[in-house]
Amino acid sequence: MKRYYSQATGCTYLLGLHPSMPDDAVEIPEALFLSVVCNPPPGKIRAHDEKGLPCLVDVPEPVPNLAAQERAWRDSELSAVMWLRDRHRDQLEISESATLTAEQFNELLVYMQELRDWPQLPDFPDSEHRPTVPDWIAEQSQ
Repeated sequence: MKRYYSQATGCTYLLGLHPSMPDDAVEIPEALFLSVVCNPPPGKIRAHDEKGLPCLVDVPEPVPNLAAQERAWRDSELSAVMWLRDRHRDQLEISESATLTAEQFNELLVYMQELRDWPQLPDFPDSEHRPTVPDWIAEQSQ
């Protein structure tokens, strides 16, 4: 039986078995069918040549989603400093000496708000323009 291939459907058809075939179906040699459609090697995907027959090409490099990566960074940064904000609030609530000064606490809140606003800024997602963490935060221990 002769085998036919349709670029439009990406399927093969056998003459005599299939009652109808797409208009773009072209005869495909069995060896090409076996190597391209049935058993493509790793790292290859199906494309089509000028005759509409399938051929193999290298898998394209994935395009990084910079916006998603920057949002993940931002979420991680927020999570990393929430304990500091919560500790300060708790210390004030129970009338204990606060570890942070009022100025540091304000800087922390400003930094957290900058992180929240980061995705709406014109330079987003360029990591060169990320909000800058105050230096003193690295000196704090959880």
